[in-house]
Amino acid sequence: MTRHIKSRRDLLKGGAVVAVAAGTGGTALAQPDETAARTAETGTQPVTTETLRCAEALFDVRYTDAEREQAVAEIDDWIARMTRQRMLDKPNTLAPASVFDPRLPGVTYREQGGGVTVSGQSAGPLPGDDSVIAFAPVWRQSVWIATGAITSRRLTDIYLDRIARHASRLECFVTVTPEIARAEADACDRDLAAGRYRGPLHGIPYGMKDIIDVAGVAATWGATPYRDRVAETDARVTEMLREAGAVLLGKTTNGAIAYGDRWFDGITRNPWNPEEGSSGSSAGSASATAAGLVGFGIGTETLGSIVSPSNRCGTTGLRPTFGRVPRTGAMALCWTLDKIGPITRAVEDTAFVLDAINGHDPADPSSLDMGFEANAGADVRGMRVGYDPAWFNNGTDADRAALDAARAAGVELVEISLPDRPYDALFAAVEAESAAAFEHLTLTDADDTLVWQDNAAWPNTWRRARFISAVDLINIDRFRRQVMQEMAGLFDGLDAIIGPNFAGAMLVITNFTGHPQLAFRSGFSEQPSRTIFGQARENGEAPRFRVPQTTSLWAPLFEEGKLVALGREIERRLGIADERPSGFA
Repeated sequence: MTRHIKSRRDLLKGGAVVAVAAGTGGTALAQPDETAARTAETGTQPVTTETLRCAEALFDVRYTDAEREQAVAEIDDWIARMTRQRMLDKPNTLAPASVFDPRLPGVTYREQGGGVTVSGQSAGPLPGDDSVIAFAPVWRQSVWIATGAITSRRLTDIYLDRIARHASRLECFVTVTPEIARAEADACDRDLAAGRYRGPLHGIPYGMKDIIDVAGVAATWGATPYRDRVAETDARVTEMLREAGAVLLGKTTNGAIAYGDRWFDGITRNPWNPEEGSSGSSAGSASATAAGLVGFGIGTETLGSIVSPSNRCGTTGLRPTFGRVPRTGAMALCWTLDKIGPITRAVEDTAFVLDAINGHDPADPSSLDMGFEANAGADVRGMRVGYDPAWFNNGTDADRAALDAARAAGVELVEISLPDRPYDALFAAVEAESAAAFEHLTLTDADDTLVWQDNAAWPNTWRRARFISAVDLINIDRFRRQVMQEMAGLFDGLDAIIGPNFAGAMLVITNFTGHPQLAFRSGFSEQPSRTIFGQARENGEAPRFRVPQTTSLWAPLFEEGKLVALGREIERRLGIADERPSGFA
């Protein structure tokens, strides 16, 4: 069955002609002969007053008969203008003219530029067990490489061997790049021998989310329509990581078009329970990092895609302030929300990765020129940290343990509450922007080839998004600014906020305001296998698995350094970051 949407007329016409013919009301714009001629030429019917009456329920408006007659007088011309613009070529790289900026007018943001100060922990001697080396955090691996205890080539080969043994079980790599990895590792070893040390990521192997381009390597976006796509140029983040000395092991999986953990050739698995998916959409980067197949992963987040798989897999995910990391060369899903950030096994590691990929790129209209500095070992005593007691009353034991650890670290806990607002209305922005970015899939029926076709999946979301009112969308954007102003007031006088990842709509709110979020491992629980959205797939006597979870910290705009310092201290006190999933030795 064909359902091409040639114009908005197709969307609205419904059963209007039958209704008019039956005498149920409404006046057609054209006479019968004219209508027949137009129908024969275009294959569509003109919009009538009855069409509008039927459509009013979609937009929750009510017009009189006279108002409908006036509205249809020129509506065909309006539809024709929209149809003509659809014919224009709009590649994914073409950003809208309106650019989101999380900074509020009249607010001064602290200048930064000091780089990363390490915590000073002892890395200890190089272990004799390759699996222990593979699971070590970047801050340890970095010391071992810098001191010559291990070469980048050996570390790279350890990871390539582990990928060969475990990646297929987890379905976490789309493409493995051993030739690139070994060549980059050898170059790092030569540089180090010559005294050219590039920094903490020198020689550290990593996995790149598949929506970010690496020249000459497949970049499938996880989706059937793009499974043969090969990137022509490097993304800016790819270049920055190479300059920092990081070694590319391959492209990690993401849910199709950056949603969920289901991609065109599988479902990415949680290493702690391979019977369930790793959530999404940075599914492969979280899974591979948790299973010790990479030193770290690069993820992206539009609305939870770093935090959610980190929570599922027990990794540490840092979603930076919007605009801090350039997105040039990454698939655009939602121009006003997309962000790129690190997924690691330790809080301190996120600072090294963010430092490497932070920076302005004029090719990204939303890119901001903001410095970054972090002191991973900073004293957090006296920090003012907001929390809502109700979040923790309804949270888990792990969340409460994280709060207790923050209290024991000497922070001042300050009770806060969020304004009661319809925050879920903000979802319309990501629905509309993503529908615009991938309009061609809807209009050509290529969305039918995407493997996930449930009600919550992209194909249905994008079809439904055609009916979002433009007026509502503008007012949602105005509401977004109100939320930005309210969050600026909430953060005034606070260094951070702590809470369960999804409590109080904080994940949604801060994605739309652009504030950074750090999800760090806080505990374990016994869970049955879960769906992408966290519900148990079975009830009753379903087997349970010991799985990790994370708790989150949020900070004022551009203050990721505070997240790193506080998160690392809580992580140290909890003492569970080094535990690893069984079955991946």
